[in-house]
Amino acid sequence: MKIGFAFCGSFCNHPELLKIYEQITQEHEVVPILSENAAKYDTRFGRADAFVERVESLASRRAVRDIVEAEPLGPQGAMEVLVIAPCTGNTLAKLAGGITDGPVTMAAKGHLRNAKPVVLAIATNDGLSASAPNIAALLNRKNYYFVPFGQDNAEAKPTSLIADFTQIIPTVELALEGRQLQPLLL
Repeated sequence: MKIGFAFCGSFCNHPELLKIYEQITQEHEVVPILSENAAKYDTRFGRADAFVERVESLASRRAVRDIVEAEPLGPQGAMEVLVIAPCTGNTLAKLAGGITDGPVTMAAKGHLRNAKPVVLAIATNDGLSASAPNIAALLNRKNYYFVPFGQDNAEAKPTSLIADFTQIIPTVELALEGRQLQPLLL
């Protein structure tokens, strides 16, 4: 498969996602896409330059890092499916509101224009509060599919939701058939 893989800024999830991303790059052609924040910020979870280098090295190609580079992906049919992982509350809001202001949202817009699937692997501390309406809106839209998700720490973070990242490829496979992987809620 030709998979677009877009990383957003839920930095604490990058180490786990890089392991899954590595497996995906070994079996599929991957177009890496980085949100501006994912490509720019050093955090307690790692340095931005090391993260970008790893993402690009695994895919054996330069990552799409800005809106100008992302724009032609849709018209060129560069991907069969686009995965956004981790998909933050900020990205959910932009997708739900039709806001195209960065490489990830532009890649999604261009990809959706071709009626191709966008797979969202959410990771947001406000999934059961401020982001809940955006999740609901996208669940109700054509060509959006969610990696099954649930609460990641109901005691300490009662509104936080996270996808089971190990289910990205099964979700992708069914999304390409126009079906949502079930059960959706874990």
